[in-house]
Amino acid sequence: MTEPPSCSGRYAAIDIGTVTCRLLVADVDEQGRIREVFRDRDITNLGVGVDSSGRLAPDAIERVGETIDRFASEIEELQAQGAPIGVRAIATSAARDASNSDELVARLARAGIALEVIPGEVEAALSFAGATSAFPGEKAVVVDVGGGSTEIIAGMAGEAPSIAHSFQIGCRRVTERFFEEDPPGAALVERASVWVAAQLVDYMESMHDEGYIPGHLIAVAGTATSVVSMREKMEVYDANRVHGAVVTRSDMDDLVHELQDMPLADREKIVGLDPQRAPVILAGLVILQQIMDIAPASEFTVSECDILHGIIADMVKRQD
Repeated sequence: MTEPPSCSGRYAAIDIGTVTCRLLVADVDEQGRIREVFRDRDITNLGVGVDSSGRLAPDAIERVGETIDRFASEIEELQAQGAPIGVRAIATSAARDASNSDELVARLARAGIALEVIPGEVEAALSFAGATSAFPGEKAVVVDVGGGSTEIIAGMAGEAPSIAHSFQIGCRRVTERFFEEDPPGAALVERASVWVAAQLVDYMESMHDEGYIPGHLIAVAGTATSVVSMREKMEVYDANRVHGAVVTRSDMDDLVHELQDMPLADREKIVGLDPQRAPVILAGLVILQQIMDIAPASEFTVSECDILHGIIADMVKRQD
């Protein structure tokens, strides 16, 4: 696949996470403004078992491969309608942790997609660039809860992050370590909460010293967007309603209390929650709760602009 001839043009970003694969195709104008053209996503659970085995399972690699085959076809179809599309694909925590990530790279190469397995600090910077693009001129703290890792990044919107860290904490990882019972119940939620808080507290205290917490807390990715979708009981997901929504600590408490005693079969039926995210949603909520407590922050803003927008912005910057 080819690169567009100038900084403005059409770009495609692919994010292969521990839980979800996502595609964003967007047009970028001469001022660098990003206009979404097409989105696709699939929950592929690449990171199943990686925390304990250190390897990507063959069936997980193939699930991702089949999704990327579809993404590649969609990109080719859009490219046939107009100008060339610049493509960048990145993989994050699960691929980063796995000893056989080269097998995933080889599988995606068959679809014509060159995959980058990026380090945590690069993931953090891309997430910050994407999330803060909607809040120009603000000092912000961005939280990106993924399946295998969580990034906490602080700085001024439109600039490089001042401080950033990628934690080996994610909704898939926490689920596999702590939630072996169905339903998990309050005792296991408490165990997970204590462990998550212990991983976060020193770094977040250093953010206090830098003057970034408390401040504008922005949350991106599937856990945060699902909170709004569940709260609003969205039978059909509406990104316009989700973007910019404010979630309070009370909202989080209500959801955790409801879900911790709910069997997986019932979680899969929650209006506004993708059934495929049901196994890991509680762990994602616990991570967000602990971040809010340590900050402390009484609320956060959900942004639909995330690492995908950051990838596209970075592609444009590289062309300058």
